[in-house]
Amino acid sequence: MKNVVLLGFQGTGKSVIARRLSKVMGREFVDIDRCIEQKAGKTVAEIFAQDGEAAFRTMESHMVDELSQTQGRILSTGGGIVLNPRHVERLRQNGILVLLEARPEIILSRVRRRIAQRPLLQGSNPLQTIERLLKERVPYYRCADFTVDTSELSVREVAHRIQKRVLQIEHAQNLP
Repeated sequence: MKNVVLLGFQGTGKSVIARRLSKVMGREFVDIDRCIEQKAGKTVAEIFAQDGEAAFRTMESHMVDELSQTQGRILSTGGGIVLNPRHVERLRQNGILVLLEARPEIILSRVRRRIAQRPLLQGSNPLQTIERLLKERVPYYRCADFTVDTSELSVREVAHRIQKRVLQIEHAQNLP
């Protein structure tokens, strides 16, 4: 049984949906950013501020290497994980890649209350930053096996759609 790997920009619902999907599918939930924080002993925002993005990406690579060797888990990734083709390759080896999308204004409304903890959204116009980053990441997000737009759906609806599609893919892969 492959891992279900949730990809997408911050604020698309990866962690919340992964928790629900974990319950619905009876699989362990693992948040890659939380694993990094536990190993580092500080938050992602603190890692970015104190050590820089490069240090965070190195930690992220080690965690991807470790988790890509597991099976049957629901993995929630950081928003920038797709920027490294090696990460995508490793996660794909034993995973079904699911892209969660949302409109920029929905993303902003979801992250606004915790924007101080979002290093990439610091600045005078976070909506413009979100739009720019989403546009830059479009080619990277094409790696997903399928996409779900979370803008207008409940967590339950998104989890149900993902579960249904994952079961279809797993069934098709098990056919002789």
